[in-house]
Amino acid sequence: MKCLRVRYTKLGKVRFVGHRDVARIWERALRKAEIPVLYSQGFSPHPRISFGLALPTGFESEAEYLDIYLDEDFFLKDFNPISINENLSNSLPNGMDVLALGEVETSEDSLQEAVDSCVWQVKIAGVSIEDFEVSREKLISSEIFEIERQRKGKIFIENVRPQVHSITVTGKTAEDFNILTELGTKPRVLRPTDLLRAINPELRTKNVLRKEQIILQEDERFEPLSIRLLPATPVEVLA
Repeated sequence: MKCLRVRYTKLGKVRFVGHRDVARIWERALRKAEIPVLYSQGFSPHPRISFGLALPTGFESEAEYLDIYLDEDFFLKDFNPISINENLSNSLPNGMDVLALGEVETSEDSLQEAVDSCVWQVKIAGVSIEDFEVSREKLISSEIFEIERQRKGKIFIENVRPQVHSITVTGKTAEDFNILTELGTKPRVLRPTDLLRAINPELRTKNVLRKEQIILQEDERFEPLSIRLLPATPVEVLA
């Protein structure tokens, strides 16, 4: 048994589709594309597919990942990446397109365990760039930055400063501006909306886009398909 790992998008109106419905979409797409996915054992067998880090409903992404479990014979006889890419993309709704795919060993860490950080692009309104920069500088200069987070119905105060790897303004218009930020996923995923709300409660997020998911191993950074090494995030790295 081996895995076919797929990187795909979730853009446009499909961003409002929840995780469970996304799973059903992929099950139908795999049947339509005639991908011979393996099934679980037991009274109610289901396709053996595994998703990466959950994407909050309403967020967009250029870096979603899915592991599809297949028999090893598939990779020996029927593995045609170009054809599979085309068939899957044609079987998915608008906004969900396959960007890349590749073979991974099942002995590797799961996607949720392996990813250490995500790069987010966020469109912001409601505050000026100058006010945002003041709040950003306060964050940069702090060793501790605490926010309220809810878990199992209870409110906890957590220091998320070690999870903020970078944050910077990347572009602006008359009404809003974009930031690019790299945030850690461990011990729990830090959402950009949670961080920004704590930085300045007056700002509004108009759009959130996940640009990359990154695995860190010593000084190397790469995306979960292991196809290409990523350069350091092209934003200011916080000390």
